[in-house]
Amino acid sequence: MTSPRGVPITGKKVAILVESMYEDLEFWYPYYRMKEEGAQLTVVGTGSSDVYRGKHGLEAKPDMTAAETDPKEFDAVVIPGGYAPDYMRRYPALLGFVKKMNDQGKVVAAICHAGWVLVSAGLAEGLTMTCFSSIKEDMVNAGARYLDQPVVRDGNVITSRYPADLPAFCKEIISALEKPRAPTRAPE
Repeated sequence: MTSPRGVPITGKKVAILVESMYEDLEFWYPYYRMKEEGAQLTVVGTGSSDVYRGKHGLEAKPDMTAAETDPKEFDAVVIPGGYAPDYMRRYPALLGFVKKMNDQGKVVAAICHAGWVLVSAGLAEGLTMTCFSSIKEDMVNAGARYLDQPVVRDGNVITSRYPADLPAFCKEIISALEKPRAPTRAPE
């Protein structure tokens, strides 16, 4: 089914993760960009709160917790950065959701510090990725090949560096939802 702009992501289901101290732009820009293209958005929290406040004060209310999610119901997951990924990676249900999304070949998109979630979910090894420069060593130590560019797509995994990369990040997510690619490596 095609969106009003002719982009065939109408009806695609996108989970966007949230936790306290998320980077406001990295949450809300993809949220509204995907919605603008016809995707159905579900805000997924860790379960630690009924409302999560971003670094710059914007509030986001989850529709469900990570423990309540079923990866079969989604086409993509978007993981914003900020300080939130350091909290997100402490929740096994959230990490399990991200890993299962990857294992099913669904789009897994992480920006800025969200690479930490990919590392903790065991997904970084063997992937070509980008991230915020301060976690580059964490990504490399987890076995990723780092590239310093606005967006990197390796199979079904999409990564970006920081808010200025959001246009390229969202464009690549939309493209991936239009034309999925197989996961870079087979699920374990």
